[in-house]
Amino acid sequence: MPPRDTRALRLAVVRTARQMNALGINRGKSGNVSARIDGGFLVTPSALPYDETDAEDLVAVDAEGAARGRRKPSSEWRFHRDIYAARSDAAAIVHTHSPFATTLACLDRGIPAFHYMVAVAGGGDIRCAPYATFGTQQLSDFAVQALDGRKACLLAHHGMIAIGESLKSALALAVEVETLAEMYWRALQIGEPRVLDEAEMREVLARFAEYSAPETNRRLRL
Repeated sequence: MPPRDTRALRLAVVRTARQMNALGINRGKSGNVSARIDGGFLVTPSALPYDETDAEDLVAVDAEGAARGRRKPSSEWRFHRDIYAARSDAAAIVHTHSPFATTLACLDRGIPAFHYMVAVAGGGDIRCAPYATFGTQQLSDFAVQALDGRKACLLAHHGMIAIGESLKSALALAVEVETLAEMYWRALQIGEPRVLDEAEMREVLARFAEYSAPETNRRLRL
């Protein structure tokens, strides 16, 4: 049994992994989910269907990459480790092979500001990281770079990453990015959509901050 202080979080990670398949933003055993803990993170195991995964199957990985658990960690544990190291605002990471985001990624396309909601990922676009073999340090390095100033990115010929201050927010962002990817893909069937300019996107980001800030004026949560 996992320690009592991580069991609730472990169950939440498993639930999130199952939800991303139920929501249609992932299929089969692809993708992975993690959550930050003291000294490292919990991540879904390698090659185990989510409906067969339970709390004890999650793997604890420390900041040096040492794994502890009865199973092997996801092959993508490196970019989970490196994103947590680079981003103090990340408490959870969702990685999916969602159909529309992955379609764009297979064309080496990010998502430009064709729609103002692109700002939900934290900036004026959603970048596509260059291709690198799955599970490699190079892929991790590319992902961290693509996420600089953003909360989501695509991975060329691979999939998508979304980060959040909670598992719930990371999953919600992944759903939003996939929705945007679908809308962009559909727009491209007719023609190249006009992209909103930097000034407009700065205005959108400012309005998002104003809209989302609680009455106490605490930091924006997207």
